Amino acid sequence: MQTYLVVRRSAWGSPEEQRDADARSALEAARMADEIASLRSYSLKERDQTIGAVCIYKASSPEAVRRHAAAAGLPVDEIVKVADTVVGQADPGLDGDRGVLGREKQT
Repeated sequence: MQTYLVVRRSAWGSPEEQRDADARSALEAARMADEIASLRSYSLKERDQTIGAVCIYKASSPEAVRRHAAAAGLPVDEIVKVADTVVGQADPGLDGDRGVLGREKQT
C-alpha cells in the first residue's frame, strides 16, 4: 500500500455536509478495506467560505482512491502519491516553534 493525498476543493457548503460525506467515506473504506484505509483528513476553509479537504489514505493504487470516492459520492480534484514523510518533533528548548525533523521513507 502506498500513501496518497487527495485534494477536495470547495467540496461542501457546511460542516453538516462534510460530516455526512465523512460518514459515507468511512462506510466505503470499511467495505474496501483490502484496497484503502483512511489515515487523516484536514478541513480547509476556502476563500469562498466553502469547506474543502486534504485527505490522507493508504491505498493499493490511485484507481482504488477514485473508486472509493465515486462509491462515497466524494469529489476528487487531485491525487498525489507521497514520496517521503518528514516528521517534526518539537524541541521544548527552542520555544516550540522549531524542532528536529526526521524522515519516513515511502515504499
